[in-house]
Amino acid sequence: MQKLIAAVAAGLALAATSGAAQAQISDDVVKIGVLTDMSSLYADATGKGSLVAVEMAVADYGGRVAGKPVQVVAADHQNKPDVGVNIARNWYDNDKVDAIFDVPTSSVALPVSALTREKNRININSGGGSSDITGVACSPNTVHWTYDTYALSNVAGKAMVKRGEDTWFFVTADYAFGMALQRDAANVVKESGGKVLGEVRHPLNSSDFSSFLLQAQASKAKVVALANAGGDTTNALKQASEFGLTQGGQKMIALLQEITDTHALGINATQGLIVTDAFYWDMNDETRAFSKRFNDKVGHMPTMIQAGLYSATMHYLKAIDAIRTDAAPKVMEQMRATPVNDFFARNGKIRIDGRMVHDMYLFEVKKPEESKGEWDLYKLIATVPGDEAFRPLDKGGCPLVTH
Repeated sequence: MQKLIAAVAAGLALAATSGAAQAQISDDVVKIGVLTDMSSLYADATGKGSLVAVEMAVADYGGRVAGKPVQVVAADHQNKPDVGVNIARNWYDNDKVDAIFDVPTSSVALPVSALTREKNRININSGGGSSDITGVACSPNTVHWTYDTYALSNVAGKAMVKRGEDTWFFVTADYAFGMALQRDAANVVKESGGKVLGEVRHPLNSSDFSSFLLQAQASKAKVVALANAGGDTTNALKQASEFGLTQGGQKMIALLQEITDTHALGINATQGLIVTDAFYWDMNDETRAFSKRFNDKVGHMPTMIQAGLYSATMHYLKAIDAIRTDAAPKVMEQMRATPVNDFFARNGKIRIDGRMVHDMYLFEVKKPEESKGEWDLYKLIATVPGDEAFRPLDKGGCPLVTH
């Protein structure tokens, strides 16, 4: 009888220990929310493709982490801060979402990052661009994975001023992302010895750029820099071609130009355009393999934002597996302690300010006769190491950085 009692006691103790271990995954499920633009000007660069990238990573991981199922939910924030924050709040408070991914549109990304800190969950941003996300608005709960306005400006701005394209005029989207992109690019141009001759701001999701481009043309600046993205960039480039800006000797630069934008405009309209990117499908066997699978599902090659989301999802799940808990502070600590090595980044690292530092690339759009296929659009001009591409840790004003 004593042996039986001892055996039962041991069994109960084991069950309690096992239960305690399992209880470290809240609600017995790891839930990821993909908050993105499903219906407007960033839908091609993010949208459905962002959701598919996260779902691909979860499926490739086996659909479970630390013995628990992984669930993915998605929503369209419509590029409206109030809509995005309300969705995020409902996800955290009622749907028990553990981490929110993507969040393009910096005016949505910044308040969602702040809310994530308040709720002590995790935000892995791939789509939003403002460098303030890891600067003055940095958070111990947010990782900025793919790119930012500083890196886009730094890589392209230095290269262009160096080759004599040293007077700039900005056509800028009038919200947080556009203003941060212009600010960061203007600083790089000036620090490199160039001059900014003027700027004009346009509303988000503009269809008519004629008045803005005429001002750019009149400035006689050597470079007309588009500090915008998505549909705004493609509309501006189409109309710049119609107004003859490049034929008149001005160089157009799209500071954020996704592969889907280049493809939509066509190689004839974009040949010679300088593009900064964090990812290109045709870099090596690994990037080609992932991109082919993605293309089969979505119908286009992945943007850097979408490729970055696959990478970020894998890193997040590996961190949970390693420490057997989805508690936000511990997962963040584990993610920061682990280098990122995959098809997206080599020896990537997450700094204390939340910036994931990795190589960035400067491309030129090929001439039509150089292209061997529908998506064979870029040739590599330079690989810029992460520590050179991204803002130095002590220069962003992040309160988490101790000197």
